[in-house]
Amino acid sequence: MIRDIFTKNKKKRTMTIPSADAKNDVPEGIMTKCPACKHVVLTKDLAKSLKVCPKCDHHYKMTASERVNCLFDEGTFESIDNHLKTENPLHFPAYTEKVSSDALKTGLNEAVLTGTGKIDGNDVAVAIMDSHFRMGSMGSVVGEKITRAIEKATDLGIPMIIFSASGGARMQEGVLSLMQMAKTSVALNRHAEKENLYISVMTYPTTGGVSASFASVGDINIAEPKALIGFAGRRVIEQTVREKLPEDFQTAEFLLDHGQLDAVIHRADMKEALAKIVRLHQKEVI
Repeated sequence: MIRDIFTKNKKKRTMTIPSADAKNDVPEGIMTKCPACKHVVLTKDLAKSLKVCPKCDHHYKMTASERVNCLFDEGTFESIDNHLKTENPLHFPAYTEKVSSDALKTGLNEAVLTGTGKIDGNDVAVAIMDSHFRMGSMGSVVGEKITRAIEKATDLGIPMIIFSASGGARMQEGVLSLMQMAKTSVALNRHAEKENLYISVMTYPTTGGVSASFASVGDINIAEPKALIGFAGRRVIEQTVREKLPEDFQTAEFLLDHGQLDAVIHRADMKEALAKIVRLHQKEVI
């Protein structure tokens, strides 16, 4: 009798352990943990909230296509220059394979998506960098695509908007990558000479050669909350100036307090804010 009682209890305990098959029934990626506050949320609910944590307001990184979907009026966006693809000018080992892998993973030909469309009925040209492709680094094709988008905006006489999300210049292309800083900046200067608007939107991260060129020269410079913005890294700067930097150094809020940004705008308000800025700067038709 006593032996039977222990046997029954043992069976009950065993039955509470989920089998391997039961574990596999849970779809991978159904839940997402916030890297800032560790709050766990359904991935589909996170997508509905524009990939912003509902508990701490942390802004997750977005893909270029996700930004298109949440910014442009439905059916108005048309991409351009999708035929441009990166070569390996310096014959850097395994570079071609890595670029091809990222292209397959992201569905992009490079780390930036360019095109034209309407935001709340307003015509704009746009370049949206995607940090999921080679960390959003700027190589010769990224610079060329952004330059062509700016030139198209200039020709059409419409505002140019660039969403920066980049680790900086692409080391595998050496000086050819650094040349894109000058090329994009010259194109923006010509755009300005025609009295056209340029809005720079900085997201996490905007660093290196991108922050030192087109990302910082907008007629209006705005950023998403807590975006990392800067040229050199914190450790390099601290070792150079031999001082401890503030905790919020190189964040969007720090730059706003020090006059280097015009506004920090929540992602949920971004479309409305951009539409308002564009409307306020529309050219009068005589």
